[in-house]
Amino acid sequence: MSHRIGVLCNHTKSNAIEVASRIVQAVKQCGGIVYTDPRCATSLGREDLSMNPEEFADHVDVLFVLGGDGTLLGAARQFSCHEIPMIGINIGHLGFLSEADPGDLEKAVSRVLQGDYTLERRMMIETKVWRDGQCVYKGVGLNDAGIGKGALGRMIGVRVAVDQEVYEEFTGDGLIVSTPTGSTAYSLSCGGPIVLPHLQVILITPICPHKLVARPCVIDANQRVSVTVFANHNDFGLTVDGQVGFALVSGDRIDITRASCDTVLVRLHDQSFFSILQSKLRGD
Repeated sequence: MSHRIGVLCNHTKSNAIEVASRIVQAVKQCGGIVYTDPRCATSLGREDLSMNPEEFADHVDVLFVLGGDGTLLGAARQFSCHEIPMIGINIGHLGFLSEADPGDLEKAVSRVLQGDYTLERRMMIETKVWRDGQCVYKGVGLNDAGIGKGALGRMIGVRVAVDQEVYEEFTGDGLIVSTPTGSTAYSLSCGGPIVLPHLQVILITPICPHKLVARPCVIDANQRVSVTVFANHNDFGLTVDGQVGFALVSGDRIDITRASCDTVLVRLHDQSFFSILQSKLRGD
């Protein structure tokens, strides 16, 4: 059973504190222990619940993440090396990765405290940028690593290798390397395939390639993608999960591999991946 609950809020959401207060009350009513991030504790007037997020790994069994998909992506990176089970409470826009809404919050808390849930592991990717023989950036992501041009319309050159064998070279707007989780995000918008989240693969999706035969590719998760970028300008960069940016220069090599850690999501429902697709991405 999971009796120690952590609460992490996206404080840009207008109802975050109200939802956090309901979680605290529900946990207490069920006899559990709850901690919140310091800002949330202050807003609740409950400094006794305050805990720095860095301490969650040692003191909570399940982390409630209040926000949208972006909030959960940030938490996945922040706690990647600890693999804390996380449950997304959707107070954002889409909530594709979330498991519960404010309307069924108390039921979700009760089930978590009773241990009535399953865990779903989602693979992550690790990205390294190499420049002049030195690693100048390293980070993990749950969705994707995007390499793309900036605001101006100047294309960049991209050479893609898989396990040191050149797969494709093209000029265009860039490239996305994504996990199965990220297959329904930026990659999907660029024509990439939808991949079931339990599959152990990596997706390579060109962004507006100026070449007819440059098409998406799916490789084994244990293979390494190496992307070398070329341009006569510096208006391009790397973005991880659409949230972390790093400026690139011509000649940089970006290596993307499966990360050594996974994101662990709490699942309360038996809803299939395809039914989630229908309900979240139909665009009605």
